[in-house]
Amino acid sequence: MIEHIVLFKFKDETTKEQKDEAIKRLCQLADVLPGIIDIKAGHNFTDRGKGYTMGLTVRLESKEAFDHYGPSEEHQAVLAYLHEIGLEDTLAVDFVIE
Repeated sequence: MIEHIVLFKFKDETTKEQKDEAIKRLCQLADVLPGIIDIKAGHNFTDRGKGYTMGLTVRLESKEAFDHYGPSEEHQAVLAYLHEIGLEDTLAVDFVIE
């Protein structure tokens, strides 16, 4: 299995409603992309995020599912929305779960 973790930093003018929509769209990827075991996204609620205000975790069944996930049309559409609403930066970590 693969664990994919992403932190998101948005421009100050990005609204909570826009981020809520981003969370919804990210989580809906589980309905359309094969190999996703679990997907969660949410708002950071602490002061430890160093400007990153939203997080995502995706558990995928295999490296092949991970390799399909990133470049997929559905994932790219969500990324386009994130940029549209003011995505400034991301930080991602991916690791194998044995």
